[in-house]
Amino acid sequence: MTEELKSKKALILETAREIKVQQWTPAEIDQLRRRLLAEHGEAGKMGMEYIADVLKDAGQKVTINQQEEAEEQYEEEFEDLLHFKTLEDAEVSIMRLDELMRKFRSQDEHAAVERVLNIARLGKRRAEMISRNNKVEAHKRAEKAEIAGWFRIWLETPDAFFDWLDVRKQSPEFRAKFPQLESEE
Repeated sequence: MTEELKSKKALILETAREIKVQQWTPAEIDQLRRRLLAEHGEAGKMGMEYIADVLKDAGQKVTINQQEEAEEQYEEEFEDLLHFKTLEDAEVSIMRLDELMRKFRSQDEHAAVERVLNIARLGKRRAEMISRNNKVEAHKRAEKAEIAGWFRIWLETPDAFFDWLDVRKQSPEFRAKFPQLESEE
């Protein structure tokens, strides 16, 4: 590491300590960048990404965007959301995603809502991937294809999804495809 790099990093960390911030958001990083430039001229000229990387490397808490902030703030709620080993598991997962989405929408937490939708998209992609895997048993592939459809419909029309699902589960096609569910109910 060159002396110039060492001194740039030292300047960042020294100035950051003076600002005394618990969590670095883009606004605080920009404040730090401007202060470095004002106090050190050309030697203090650095990009926001570089400053953020130096702060992260030094163990500082850096949140670059609202998505990251939402993930951190609601980490426990997002933990362990996707389960679709069975159709019942998938239904419970979608119910939980729906509850979270509605909660976050009511609180105007747009980044958290987007995180919920991204988790549902991930669930859909995983189910589609398993449904196309010929190494998986045929009945499991059929279940995963059904689950992928559930995620797709929930993502497109969340308000109508649970009514649709009730009708879907009563349909002759569904009952013929998944007779084991009838015996469990």
